[in-house]
Amino acid sequence: MSTKIRLQRGGRKGRPVYSIVVADARSKRDGRFIEKLGTYNPNTNPATIDLNFDSTLTWVMKGAQPTDTARAILSYRGVMMKKHLLEGVRKGALTEEQAEAKFEAWVSEKENKIEGKVQSLNDAAAASKSARLAAEAEVNKARKAAIEAANAPVVEEAPAAEATEEAPAAEATEEAPATEATEEAPAAEATEEAPAAEATEEAPAEESAK
Repeated sequence: MSTKIRLQRGGRKGRPVYSIVVADARSKRDGRFIEKLGTYNPNTNPATIDLNFDSTLTWVMKGAQPTDTARAILSYRGVMMKKHLLEGVRKGALTEEQAEAKFEAWVSEKENKIEGKVQSLNDAAAASKSARLAAEAEVNKARKAAIEAANAPVVEEAPAAEATEEAPAAEATEEAPATEATEEAPAAEATEEAPAAEATEEAPAEESAK
């Protein structure tokens, strides 16, 4: 019987979750399967893969053919790498100890890469959150300043307005003495000229006495 390892869709609309199954190659995609090997959730970053490694390796060694997507998942989890090493042991190119050491080194390197990716994603998320909080703080600060400016009392401007209105009155008061002085000036001149007029009138009397 020809078997395939493939994905069977589940979950809900817009957020699919897939089951990794081994099934008869003639069965429909979402039809009956022989064994469920794990799950694949692409909605997370990185994607979440829960896989029964030993069962999957056994089916692969028996000749089960994974689809393209399933092969990528199995390669990501090291199933195809382990198959390659076991075939090398069977052909005599490697010993079991060498194959196991190579596989452990590969797994360690893969886990470091995954951890590095997760850490970088976490750092990026933290930086994005900090930037968002700082932007919100600036917006709140600007909004608070605008509210304070709108609610600020306008009473402080009143004295300036009163001083401006009183200024002409003050000028008028200062100019009043000048006006009075101007009006009194002719009277003073008339007073000073009066004796001259009297002297002029008395002059003929003295001449007639002679």
